[in-house]
Formats: sequence, C-alpha cells, structure tokens
Amino acid sequence: MYLKNKGLFSLLLCLLCLPLQAGWFGFSPKDRQEFVHARDVFRQGNYPQAVQELSQYIYKTKNIKRREARAYRLLGESYEHLNRPEKALETYLEALEFHQKDIPLLLAAAALYQRTELTDRSIELYDRVLKLDPGHLEALSGQAENYMRIGFYSKSKQYYDQFFQLSPQAPSIHRARYAYSFLKQRDWANAFINITMAKTEDPENADYWLLSARAYKGLGRTADALADLEVALLLQPQREDLHAIEALWQYQMQDYNASTQTAQAILARQPEDELALFTLYLNLQKQGKTAQAKTVLRQIQALGHDSFAHRLSNKILSGNK
Repeated sequence: MYLKNKGLFSLLLCLLCLPLQAGWFGFSPKDRQEFVHARDVFRQGNYPQAVQELSQYIYKTKNIKRREARAYRLLGESYEHLNRPEKALETYLEALEFHQKDIPLLLAAAALYQRTELTDRSIELYDRVLKLDPGHLEALSGQAENYMRIGFYSKSKQYYDQFFQLSPQAPSIHRARYAYSFLKQRDWANAFINITMAKTEDPENADYWLLSARAYKGLGRTADALADLEVALLLQPQREDLHAIEALWQYQMQDYNASTQTAQAILARQPEDELALFTLYLNLQKQGKTAQAKTVLRQIQALGHDSFAHRLSNKILSGNK
C-alpha cells in the first residue's frame, strides 16, 4: 500500500515539475497569448493579419486536437469579411470534420451556404443544429428563410411558428418574413396582422409598408393599399419598383389617367422599365389608343429581355397580325 501511494505521489510530483510553459494537457500560456492576439486583431478589423495569425495558430502542429473550433470560426469569418466565401466554406467544413457537433460552427457554415444560395446544404446543416438543440432560434429562423427561398412557404411558416412560440418579441425582420410566408399562401389576414406588428416596431422601413400594402390589396382594400404604398414612396422616393407598382395598381383601380402619368414619369427616368412600359400599354388600350399601345409593345419586344412582359408582348403582337 505504501509503495502504491509512493508511486502515485511520484507521478504527481513529476506532473507538477513539468516545465511551466508546457501547460496542462499540452496547452501553454504562449498558445493562449497567440490566440488572444489573433482574436484582438480580428476584432480590430485587420482581417488579412487575422487570417495570417489564425492560420499559424491552427496549423502550427499536426495534432488535430489542438485545432480549436473558436479559432476556425474566426478564420472563417475573416475570410467572409475579405469577400472570400469559398475559403470561408473550406475553413468551416474542415473544422466540422474535427468538431461535428459544434453549434456555432454549424451555424456559421449554414448561414454562409444560405448567403451563397447553396440552399440544400444550408438546410442540411440547420437540421443538424436542430437535432442537437430543437429550440435554437437562429437555426429555426434560418431554416424558415431557406424554405421561403425555395418557395416552400407552408414549411417556412412551420419553422416560424416554432420560432415565435419561443421568441414572441423577436426583431421586426423576423415578423416581416413571417408575414411574407402568409402573403405567399394568400392568407391576407395573418399577413396583415404580422406586418402591422413589424411596421409598428420599425415604421421607417419602406419594405414593411409595401408588404402591408400587398396585404391590404389581398383583402380587397385597394384604397388602403395605395395609401400604404404612398408611405413607402415617401420613405424611399427613389425606388422605381414602388412607382411601377403604384402605376399598375392605379390601372387596376381604373384610374387610367393617373396610371398613365405615373408610368410616363417612370419612363422619363428609366426608359427600359418593363413594368412601366407594360402598364402604359394597358392604359393606352383602355383609352382606345391602339396604335400607340402597339408601339409600346414593340419597345418591350426590342429590349429582348427574357421576361414575362417580353413573352406576353410577343404573344399579343403575334395575335394582332
């Protein structure tokens, strides 16, 4: 018993007498200092230097256990800031070989896949996060956005349902996206409720007023829709897409003179705006100006864009021959 205790004591003594710079489990104070310095360089926004120092820190040893997830994350983020998404993805994927259940790494890779429109891969990684943490808010909202992008709006809504159950006071951007999922399913009432909540929180966002206008229009309240569209235009008067929508809605309300004036004002600034051109054609037709209407269709045709307006113009002109 004494010999066993003596042996244990000797082992502990040897461990305590290891050179201090070796640190516990192979991590030394010097390693810690190197990482902290690289992290500080990243926080200062010096991303080229951060890439250099983090790469040195990660790859200076062949012992993969030393390759920490936090260092990989900062390296990947540095590449993202340098607009090198391919290197960022390469970094995240290498890190995930060693840290398969690291949620921040999975989230970073999933979000980057989403931004680079590799939606299937993003869905796969967000699914991995949700298996590890079914209530993870970032993963739920990220997955909702993915399904929104591929047009699976009912699936998107399911993820947002879970998200808002857990975070009813989430930032307005999520509420607006939730509203959009209802809008695409033609559920105008729920779209209106949710976008009203979003624009109440952030009344300076023109896109929220546009979504509200679309919800009003779906509810058959066209005058209210135009009123909200006017607010969006007041907030961002330079947006030609908003003016083009206004011209089309004026036409649908049979206010042909106002619609014509709006479309012509757009075309004075943007002569190739197809929606404005087609709306002008519709107004000219209603006003009995057939020859002028055909001239506008030929303008759309001459643009040669692969668009709905171009295909419809071709069809109409072909039918009139």
